[in-house]
Amino acid sequence: MTIPVHWKVVVDCADPHRQAAFWAAALGYTVEDHAVLIEQLLNAGRITPDLLTEVGGRRAWRTLAAVRHPDDPHDPTSGTGLGRRLLFQHVPEPKTVKNRLHLDLHPGPDARDATVARLRGLGATVLRHVREPGTDHVVMADPEGNEFCVQ
Repeated sequence: MTIPVHWKVVVDCADPHRQAAFWAAALGYTVEDHAVLIEQLLNAGRITPDLLTEVGGRRAWRTLAAVRHPDDPHDPTSGTGLGRRLLFQHVPEPKTVKNRLHLDLHPGPDARDATVARLRGLGATVLRHVREPGTDHVVMADPEGNEFCVQ
């Protein structure tokens, strides 16, 4: 039996904060406020101010913004939605070949490798493993070449 997997929709874009504001208004969603998490990470020395910008008088991620359904739960210590959610991430290139919309699957760190193997068995391919500050995930492509990530 396969356990349902938590996921979010990620949209590549030029201006994540403008996109988040638009989609929050369009959908009646809430723009996530990550200021508490950002302050904790700054105070712990885990991030530097160059990763940040100011939006609406609050610190925000320079290259990321998210919206969530207002009725869904969220983590008050991070501002992160735990239900229906769209994450907008800045990319330098305009849409050309790479799809600008992809899913991030979140089976959990203990189940990631098994999930990647299961998805490969279903016809997905591994494109690359990304290890950067704050993330360790696998970028995959479905059988038609559409990218998605397994966190």
